[in-house]
Amino acid sequence: MRIKPYANGRFSDLLQQKSAAFRQFIYQCQVGSRYFGAGEAILTQGEPLHYIYVVPAGRVSMSILAANGRRFQLGEANCDDHIFGEMEFFTQTPCQWNVVADEHMQVDIICLKKLAELLQQQPEMLFFFASALADDYQDSLDIYTSRLLHPITYNIAYDLLMQQKTSPSLTGFDKVNQEAERFGTSGRVYRRAVKTLMEKELIRKGEQGLEIVDEQALRIFLDTYE
Repeated sequence: MRIKPYANGRFSDLLQQKSAAFRQFIYQCQVGSRYFGAGEAILTQGEPLHYIYVVPAGRVSMSILAANGRRFQLGEANCDDHIFGEMEFFTQTPCQWNVVADEHMQVDIICLKKLAELLQQQPEMLFFFASALADDYQDSLDIYTSRLLHPITYNIAYDLLMQQKTSPSLTGFDKVNQEAERFGTSGRVYRRAVKTLMEKELIRKGEQGLEIVDEQALRIFLDTYE
């Protein structure tokens, strides 16, 4: 979630009105800041949560490792006052995801005890957490459902279309193996799926990565799975 409230949702007007108060509320719980280097973990899967972290700016990636050794990459986020650890704060469970700094950045440290105490004193601030977590849950569920129920060629094509049409909160990676993990598969399977789409002349490899060749044809291709 972000400190800045999302523009949609039942309580969006209320949250926008009180956004400055929420920022002040969060930073009342700040106990320091620290720098993370590129590749350094901010949160580590399976470890207890000691602090909540606010990333004012910078790129981070999120992944989860299964017991069989396979990794799922959720994607890379360009942070704008993003909060990490809020889910584990409420559930009081170990960290679910690995959150890794993809570049050198300063991160603000939020005390769990102070935050818990202030939330009991100002329960109206829970609206910010509830609204953001509900929004993030729905976005994540859309991703998981698509990865589970559609073939990889569909997911790659749909992802390219969405990135062209919108400004997604999570983006892809430059490295093939990381992109493959974002689609829940291996590098070999990912390359084969990309080759299939290229042979259909739906996409091509450009200077910035994969590009759509024919949007209308790509949409027709996606419609065949409905």
